Amino acid sequence: MLFRLTLVLLLLCACARALAADSGTDRSVLVDRYVQHYTVEPSGAYLLEVELVKTIAGAAAIEQQAEQFIGFNASLDTVTAIEAWTTKADGRRLAVGPAAIREQQEAASSDAPMFQDTRLKAVIFPDVAVGDTLTLRYKVRRHTPLFAGHFEDFTVARQLRYGDFRLVYDLPASMPLHADPVGFEPLSLDSAPGRRRYGWRHAGGENARIEHGSVSYLDYGRRLAVSTFPDYPAFAQAYQTRATNASKPDAALARLAADITRGIDDPHARALALSDWVRRNIRYVAVYLGPGGVVPHAASAVLANRYGDCKDHAVLLQALLAASGIEAGPALLNADHAYRLPSVPTLGVLNHVIVYVPALQLYLDPTAGAVAGGFLPPSLLGKPVLLAASGELAMTPVYQAAPSRTATRFDIARDGSSRFRVARTSGGAGAEPWRDAVRATPQDARAGLVRRLLAGLGQTGDGSLEAGDTEAATSDYTVAFSGASEGFVQLPGPVALTTTYNFWNGLGDAVFELGREPERRQDFVCPAIDAEDELRYALPPRTRVLALPKPVLVDDGRFYYRAQYARQGDAVVVKRRLQFRHTAATCTPEDYRQMRPALERMKRDLRTQVVVQGR
Repeated sequence: MLFRLTLVLLLLCACARALAADSGTDRSVLVDRYVQHYTVEPSGAYLLEVELVKTIAGAAAIEQQAEQFIGFNASLDTVTAIEAWTTKADGRRLAVGPAAIREQQEAASSDAPMFQDTRLKAVIFPDVAVGDTLTLRYKVRRHTPLFAGHFEDFTVARQLRYGDFRLVYDLPASMPLHADPVGFEPLSLDSAPGRRRYGWRHAGGENARIEHGSVSYLDYGRRLAVSTFPDYPAFAQAYQTRATNASKPDAALARLAADITRGIDDPHARALALSDWVRRNIRYVAVYLGPGGVVPHAASAVLANRYGDCKDHAVLLQALLAASGIEAGPALLNADHAYRLPSVPTLGVLNHVIVYVPALQLYLDPTAGAVAGGFLPPSLLGKPVLLAASGELAMTPVYQAAPSRTATRFDIARDGSSRFRVARTSGGAGAEPWRDAVRATPQDARAGLVRRLLAGLGQTGDGSLEAGDTEAATSDYTVAFSGASEGFVQLPGPVALTTTYNFWNGLGDAVFELGREPERRQDFVCPAIDAEDELRYALPPRTRVLALPKPVLVDDGRFYYRAQYARQGDAVVVKRRLQFRHTAATCTPEDYRQMRPALERMKRDLRTQVVVQGR
């Protein structure tokens, strides 16, 4: 039911430009009425009727609200009626004609065959101005349910002003509807014989500003999850029933698995080799066809086509693992920043599939082209996950090693110019993303990359990128750049030299990123940090050091931070080390209050300067 979530996001998303400093409510538009009514059949098929009425209260809303979208699946759904018009402030009514209702196919990939059935009806309202009211009514008939005999829905109320916002579900009495409402109040509705109607109304009220780095709005915002599945094990069984046949290996898959793992005896190493092959050789393309939103294509077809979506990648890897004697199954989770699951299962939150190998307690994401086997993308760490084969709820690892070491050197000449070299070594989960980024940078663009890095620091100059070994299988990867910077300092001075350079999201960036909010009311993502920086200024002969910052040590049980400053011959050396590791992938507002003193000490140190004077 992905199209319904997409629809609500498109219809109700907030216009960021209109956010007030003390509120997350977009006041440029008022939703006077939004009614979403489902009439569900025993098969799981349904009729969706929607009425949307909104008033344009500010000019900032015109561009975004003057075009509305209706999402549907061309194989599963039929849009049976669309009626729309603009009501002018003086009462005139301007209808949306047939030519202003256009069907669009979502692009699955720029270089792959188009097998995606998700489409949009774009409704373009005429002559929209401040004070106008836009009305849209439509019906969508789902004739083929994703899960036979079941229904589920997930609605998110974005940060707008609402008048009448209601969600109504009319189901057979034999299909009880389970719900998890947040910010929605239940309605008391009459029901026809043999039917039962459920309803909820938006509770209203102001909205908090979305804080920098906070978890997904799905974790704390107003939303309603409903499902006829009584629990997550039942949902897992329904998914597994439709997906299990697709992951059976055939002779070609068995031969491929044998070729990939030839000479590798250790099961863990075999699993990583197979996962790496899939992520490197199978393109990601959303290929929904019919009920393909929940049913993967056969592994043999995915291999033949060399593309597929997350479910397709998963079944191909499962088949290769099975051919190699390793049992594995699909694991469903959220791919974004939602870290909580509603009490009832819904595809609105479980939007990604990876692979779990129970014997190795190993999670693999074969769609993550820039993440080596054995590691997960950072957004998947510490997430609740539904294991489809067993129906159990588990959690992905909270932590994976990703150390970074940056060494920066400036050799300053008497005229103030400088030769420089910056080298970053990434290890663990951080190595492959850097290799992949450098591989993806064309040779002729690498010099320009160095110029842009210097320009970002307010410097002019040129240099070259040292790509290192981008194909090595070792855990560490080093990339560097070197060159010359014109007018680096103004000698003889005195001159203040910064003690922090963040060329590539270095140690300082990590500190400032964590401490960007003065206070927090929402949980936020707080990834582990293991960073070490060394900055060396080689000074011209007879240069005096007038001021050197004092060393700093922060060790509060969460952070370990050390900064050291020293004069070594004709050079000044700054060394810093930062380690941070929390017990979860997210932190709470209370955690942040306790972290603030340490963060402020570290930020003050990162702003310090070395003062020198030439002779």
